[in-house]
Amino acid sequence: MTKASPISKKSNEFGIGRRLRASRTAYALIAPFMLFFLTFQVIPVLFSLALSFTDFNMLQTPNFVGLENYRSLFLNDDVFITAVKNTLLIAFICGPLGYIACFGFAWLINELPPTLRAIMALIFYAPTIAGSAYVVWTYILSGDRHGVINSMLLSLNIIDSPIQFLTDTNYMLGAVIVVQLWLSLGTSFLSFLAGFKTVDPTLYEAAAIDGIHNRLQELIQVTLPQMKPQLLFGAVMQISSAFTVGAVSSSLTGMPSTDYATHTIMLHINDYGTTRYEMGYACAISTVLLLFMLLMNKVINRLLRED
Repeated sequence: MTKASPISKKSNEFGIGRRLRASRTAYALIAPFMLFFLTFQVIPVLFSLALSFTDFNMLQTPNFVGLENYRSLFLNDDVFITAVKNTLLIAFICGPLGYIACFGFAWLINELPPTLRAIMALIFYAPTIAGSAYVVWTYILSGDRHGVINSMLLSLNIIDSPIQFLTDTNYMLGAVIVVQLWLSLGTSFLSFLAGFKTVDPTLYEAAAIDGIHNRLQELIQVTLPQMKPQLLFGAVMQISSAFTVGAVSSSLTGMPSTDYATHTIMLHINDYGTTRYEMGYACAISTVLLLFMLLMNKVINRLLRED
């Protein structure tokens, strides 16, 4: 095995230095983002991971307990197991359905004239940017005769008494899934809408010459292959929003909900982190949630990157 000569090493170092100097403007522009990313993303995650191996109550010095938090989490915490089941159910329903619905609506709206398209895009995305827009569902799903759905069902004589959508365990999780699905429609919508604009129009002309003559064939054969980055981004956003459901559940059904019927991992984190101040245990729950999300993102990346 031959060793690199001192001259070649110096030339390599000189080449790297020259490239760094040539790109110093780019590095200077990206430096603020990297600083914020490290400060508010990487460091907190690493700090949370370290605290997950401790017993920390915000007042005393963290006490290292090894894997005790994780052992208790999976072997002794029945509420956490319920939260995992609810979270996975919400994620596996809202994630794919919301993703498909976002893409479908973006495709339809993209076909509209520019002015109407802009108006429809704003209307469609409004619930996402409105923050707590989901509170309107407390009126729609109200368990008295004045609730929108109950009022309609009673007027049509479909039911004899109001359905308790937000307190009956048979309906609570379904109600949360419906509201979360409604909210998730705007999560990937704009990225898909922008993705349609990045497709080169000449590709459609070439496809027409090759025998593709309807919009569905154009979508499958031309549009989708050109939108892989947007499709990947949308999938990641959908999964992230589906796994971090918490505010919707607590606002609609309370915290804790009846028999923990709509309890999620995020609510479990909030319970131990902001109510009980058991930060070590809360960080362990956060780490498990992060692993779930990383695993799902890995699966999505593999599926969407396949040629």
